[in-house]
Amino acid sequence: MVRRSLLMIALPLISLPLTSLSAVADLVALQYHHVSDSTPSATSTSVSLFEAQLDMISELDLEVVPLQAGTEQALAGSDGPNQLAITFDDAYDSVYETAAPMLAERDYPYTIFVNTDAVGKHGYMTWAQLAELGAKPGVTIANHSTDHAHLARKPGEPEDQWHSRVEHSMDAAQALIEDKLGSAPPLFAYPYGEFDSALEAKLADRGWYGYGQQSGPIGEHSGTTRLPRFPMANAYGQLNSLPDKLQSKAFPVPADQLPDGVLTDNPPLLSFNLPDTMDAGRLTCFASGQGRIDFEATNGEIKVRAPEAFNSRRLRYNCTHPAGNGAFYWLSHQWLDPEQPED
Repeated sequence: MVRRSLLMIALPLISLPLTSLSAVADLVALQYHHVSDSTPSATSTSVSLFEAQLDMISELDLEVVPLQAGTEQALAGSDGPNQLAITFDDAYDSVYETAAPMLAERDYPYTIFVNTDAVGKHGYMTWAQLAELGAKPGVTIANHSTDHAHLARKPGEPEDQWHSRVEHSMDAAQALIEDKLGSAPPLFAYPYGEFDSALEAKLADRGWYGYGQQSGPIGEHSGTTRLPRFPMANAYGQLNSLPDKLQSKAFPVPADQLPDGVLTDNPPLLSFNLPDTMDAGRLTCFASGQGRIDFEATNGEIKVRAPEAFNSRRLRYNCTHPAGNGAFYWLSHQWLDPEQPED
């Protein structure tokens, strides 16, 4: 058994002939809320930063594609360079007023995930505005639930009540979007990025793709109901780290090897088999709020566990490995602790 202290690893970013996966056309999906200088910073991207992000996308010559088409191509393992998808959660009015014109100038497609109960309220887009944008080529309006509630089953919640609550939130929103706009794609963004296996099963039954808020690109090994997106708010979308995200590659570990998204042990254990083409000595892992953490490597099996317990509702382990040419394979696994207070 080899135990690596990642604090001691400082390897240069050199290109190695790791695997042909680096030629796969993975999809990097970006997640936004507000694009504004006057809304809460935690969920906002400033106008100047948003413009600079779009400039970088152009400079890197990345193709921006519709979310569903890009997802399906990435899951199929098609060859080619990375593609990019732009998404917005909640349908805030700053998307209509600020982001949409900037994207139209560049002819970039994008998706707006709508929590339907909020449409027309202060700070949100109206159905007329959504219809106007949705009629434009490349713009998709999709489901973000009715009320933006936490959809994972609550502690002590009777199972039948949970089924009724969640199915109404998902299906009523889908029906209303179709009624108001004429179509509703099979795309769903989890409120707060929270999901568990039971909720994933409901999406699978409906044939919907499910998008979270854990970071990472989408690739052929991704789970269709736990697809990652990179948050792009001010704290996470800064330009110094953006190229690594835009050019990242999906970590080649099948989603069905990864644990359920609900916390059972604290701190949790993440284990997966590292492909033979990868070197455990070049793997780096991080934990929410704890920085870089150690892992164990035994006969190709990687075991990651943070040194300290968590007291947050959502937590993540992120692991990266060089993919050659300065790019990184990127894996982010999220857990939900339903015992912690809701946002």
